[in-house]
Amino acid sequence: MHTFGIVIVAIGVLIVIALSFYAGSLLRQLKEKKQLQQQKQAQRHAYLKESITVICKAMLEEQCELSEGALRVWVLLDHLYPLREINPETTYAGIFQMYRVVKDMPTHEARKQQEKALTRKQDAARLKAEVELKDFILADAKALLERVQSA
Repeated sequence: MHTFGIVIVAIGVLIVIALSFYAGSLLRQLKEKKQLQQQKQAQRHAYLKESITVICKAMLEEQCELSEGALRVWVLLDHLYPLREINPETTYAGIFQMYRVVKDMPTHEARKQQEKALTRKQDAARLKAEVELKDFILADAKALLERVQSA
């Protein structure tokens, strides 16, 4: 009976060792997965910052239309600050106002397929907003560029 007890204890110890090894293995896998997720998030964050930088510079250097820049930047901003660390609607009000003007306007094929009169009307509204909001948009682009580059 004494030998039987030693065998049972030995089996128990082996089971505990095996379970400990398995738990350690799972913890290591979890740590690696978390590190990979953090790395992907950092890469995505860097991509968003770089994209915003390029677009803001293009707007400031008049290499793209303000309406197109505002539309593109606004979408990127929404992804860069998903927790609303800032309120972009008030912090970048000029870009936001321009975004509101153009957000529902069709692009690409949908624009080509709509009536020409409607396209002209939308273009007139877009261009009018670009003129009226130009100083605000450029100030926002400069401030956003500084924020993204300093972060």
